[in-house]
Amino acid sequence: MTATTVTDRPEIVTASQRQLIWRRFRRHRMAMIGLVVLIAMYVGALFAGFIAPSTPATTSSTHAYQPPQGIRLSAEHGFYVHPTVGRTDIDSMQRVFDVDRSRVIELGFFVDGPDYKIIGLIPSDTHLFGPKDPQARWYPLGADRTGADLFSKIVYGAQVSLSIGLVGVAVSLILGIVLGGISGYFGGVVDHVIQRVIEFVMSIPTLPLWLGLAAAIPPRWGPMQTYFMITLILSLVGWTGLARVIRGRFLQTRDEDYVLAARLDGVRTRRIILRQMLPAFTSHIIATVSLAVPGMILAETSLSFLGLGLRAPAVSWGVLLQDAQNVQTVATAPWLMLPGVAVIIAVVAFNFVGDGLRDSADPYGG
Repeated sequence: MTATTVTDRPEIVTASQRQLIWRRFRRHRMAMIGLVVLIAMYVGALFAGFIAPSTPATTSSTHAYQPPQGIRLSAEHGFYVHPTVGRTDIDSMQRVFDVDRSRVIELGFFVDGPDYKIIGLIPSDTHLFGPKDPQARWYPLGADRTGADLFSKIVYGAQVSLSIGLVGVAVSLILGIVLGGISGYFGGVVDHVIQRVIEFVMSIPTLPLWLGLAAAIPPRWGPMQTYFMITLILSLVGWTGLARVIRGRFLQTRDEDYVLAARLDGVRTRRIILRQMLPAFTSHIIATVSLAVPGMILAETSLSFLGLGLRAPAVSWGVLLQDAQNVQTVATAPWLMLPGVAVIIAVVAFNFVGDGLRDSADPYGG
C-alpha cells in the first residue's frame, strides 16, 4: 500500500493559507457546531424584531410571572395555546394562572404584531411566528415581573450582550497589538515603560476595578451612553493579556532570518510588523481573542446583574438576570434564569470556535 504524500493532492499544494485553515476547521466537529450556534445567535440578534413575537416594551400587569405556555396542535386550529388569566391566591399569596380552555389563541408564521424596525432602519410589523391576533399574548418562555415576554427580551438582549463582546475585543485587540508590538519590537526603555504600565493594570483586582469604574458612570446617562462606557471600561481592562502575548511573540520573531533580511532590504518597520511578523503568530492572537470575547460577555453580564452596568430600560442578558437575584422569586418563577442559559450557550460556543481556529491557524501542523 503506497503512502499518500502532499504532492499527490494538488488541490492542497495550490490552496491558499485561508483555504487550508478552513479545510482543517471544517474537520473540527465541535468548532463547526459552535460556529453554527454563534451564527444563529447573531442573526437572531440582528433581526430581533422579526424573530421575537413581541417587544420588550410590551408589558401586561395581569400576566406578571406568567409561566411558559406550551404550543398545542390540532386539525381545527393548527398551532395554538389557551389564554390564561392571572390572579393572586389569597391563601398562598402567590400568582396563579387559570387556563381558559374555552378559547384558543391561534399561532402562525409571518403574522402581524408590534411595530419594530429591521436592523433599526426599515419599519415593519411582521413577525416570524406568533399569535395571528395582534392583540393576543403568547409567552413561550414565560413572563417577567412586568408581564413582558421573556423570550422576546432574551432575543433583544442578545443585541447588547453579543455586540459588547465583539466591540470590546476589537478595541482591546488594537491596543494589545499596537502596545505589545511596540514593546516587543523596539525593546529597551520603551519596552520597560510599557511593561510597567501593563503590570500596574494587571495588579489591580479585576472585579473591584470594574465596580469602581462602573459606579462612576452617571445614573442620568441614557442606555446608549452607558453601553459605550461599559465597552470602553472592559476594553481598557482587557488589553493587557493580549499585549503580553504579542510582546512575547515579537521577541521571538524579531531576530529571525526573514525579519533581518527585510530590515537589510530597507523595508519599512510598519510593513515588517504587519506583513512579516504578525502572520507568523496568528494562531496565538486568535486563541487569545476567542477567549476574550466570552470573557467580556460575562463581564457585562456580571456588571449589569449587580446593577452597576446597563440598567433598565436597556435590555441585556445581565439586566434580565437582575430579576433572578431574589431566591424566593426564582423558586416560584424559575424561567427567569433562562437568560443565564443563553450566556452559557454563547460562551461555550465561542470557546469551541476558538479552539478550532487555534488548531486550524497552523494548517501545516499536525
